[in-house]
Amino acid sequence: MPNTEKVTAVAEIVERFTESSATVITEYRGLTVKQISQLRRNLGQDTTYTVLKNTLTKRAAAEAGIALDESLLVGPTAIAFVKGDPVEAAKGLRDFARTNPLLVIKGGVLDGKSLSAAEVSKIADLESREVLLAKVAGALKALPSRAAGLFQAPLSQVARLVKALEEKTPGDVAEAAPAAEVAPVADDAPAADVVVADAAATTEAPAEPAE
Repeated sequence: MPNTEKVTAVAEIVERFTESSATVITEYRGLTVKQISQLRRNLGQDTTYTVLKNTLTKRAAAEAGIALDESLLVGPTAIAFVKGDPVEAAKGLRDFARTNPLLVIKGGVLDGKSLSAAEVSKIADLESREVLLAKVAGALKALPSRAAGLFQAPLSQVARLVKALEEKTPGDVAEAAPAAEVAPVADDAPAADVVVADAAATTEAPAEPAE
C-alpha cells in the first residue's frame, strides 16, 4: 500500500477510534462473507464492524491516544466500533460468537480503558441503557400519584408517616419510600386507624494480511 494510502487509512481509523464510545477487537478467521454480513446486520447501524490491518491499527491507536494491548492485534483482526450502547454491542458480539465459535472476542476499549475478553463478557451481561431508562421512567411515573395522595391526607396522618420513616434505617427508608402509600381515611378517624400500605433478553471471507 503506497504511503499516501496508508496515511489516509490511518486517519480514518483514528477518526473511528475517537468517535466511538467503545471498541471490541475480534479475530474472524474462518468466518464466511455471509456470516460477517449477518454479524454486521445484527450489530445495527450504531456499530461498524471493520476488517483492518494490524500495523495500521496500531499506528492509529497510538495517534488517537488509545492504550491498546498489542497482543490483541495478532492474526486476522476485525474491530467493532461502537457509537451507541456498548452493552448492546457486547451482547450482539457475544451472542453471535455462541452460535459461530470461529468469531473470537479478544478484548476492547471502553472510555479509553483497555478491556480483556472477560471484561467484555461482563459488559454483555449488564442491562442495556434502554432497559435501565425504562425502569427509571416507571419509577418516576409512579411517584406523582403517590405524592398527591400524601398531600391530600390529613395532617396527623402525614405526621405519623414521617415519624415512621424516620425510625427506619436509611436503607429501609430508601427501599420503602417509592412503594409507600397512605390509605385514605376520614378526617375524624382515630389515630390508631391510620394505615401505611405497600404497593404491590458458502464462501470463506478473504483473510486480511496481519501485518
